[in-house]
Amino acid sequence: MSVAVSNPPEHVDACRLDIPLQKKRARAVLRALGHAKSDLSVGLVGDVEIRELNRDYRDKNRATDVLSFSLVEGEWSGFRGTMLGDVVISIETAARQARARHRSLNEEVTRLLIHGILHLLGHDHEEDEEARTMRAEERRLSTVCRS
Repeated sequence: MSVAVSNPPEHVDACRLDIPLQKKRARAVLRALGHAKSDLSVGLVGDVEIRELNRDYRDKNRATDVLSFSLVEGEWSGFRGTMLGDVVISIETAARQARARHRSLNEEVTRLLIHGILHLLGHDHEEDEEARTMRAEERRLSTVCRS
């Protein structure tokens, strides 16, 4: 299993982010989801970059915290041992959310990483039941990351 994490752009202050820890947590999440042999790419970007992606791919011209670009949708969603896709996290948005939620930047990025990985694997939160299921899975995976 390979988890590739890009370094954030120079203009983004991510000095409090422990990238090796995030890779370790991503691998733990993938194992817990039955994707121990799958690969993942994580892009750490700023608000400008994620706003452009959100505009170009989702028609929403605003920054967001996390975007997922799956390579295993549809008939490939159950396929194991391949590149799952890209999770893109805005470190600037994550830092604001961490401050507002009184948690560390590492904890907030882990939360976003879990959320993004679940989206890669087809989870959604558009409907109430989907949202409940996804939140429960996020809580379970958060526990996996702490052990």
